[in-house]
Amino acid sequence: MNFFKALFGNSTDVDIKALLDEGAQIVDVRSKQEFESGHAKGSINIPLVALPNFMNKLKGKDHPIILVCASGMRASQAKGQLEREGYQKVYNAGNWQNANA
Repeated sequence: MNFFKALFGNSTDVDIKALLDEGAQIVDVRSKQEFESGHAKGSINIPLVALPNFMNKLKGKDHPIILVCASGMRASQAKGQLEREGYQKVYNAGNWQNANA
């Protein structure tokens, strides 16, 4: 297993297109400034530090959620937070540009 994949938890095995076809929600956990400088089409911005306060923006605990950031590290942290809250279908796509599939 790739060291960075193990460290950050992002997976190139995630079929982003299939998840989007299923209606997945893309959540970019970068800062507002990073998001405004470029983001995946259709994504919403909930910075990692604000995630606990804005989980109500997510479509539901059984709805697929694709998390993105700059490298996969913050998305991995967000994935852990959401899974602890009971979200079942949470995917770390790594870099936000991966979600433009």
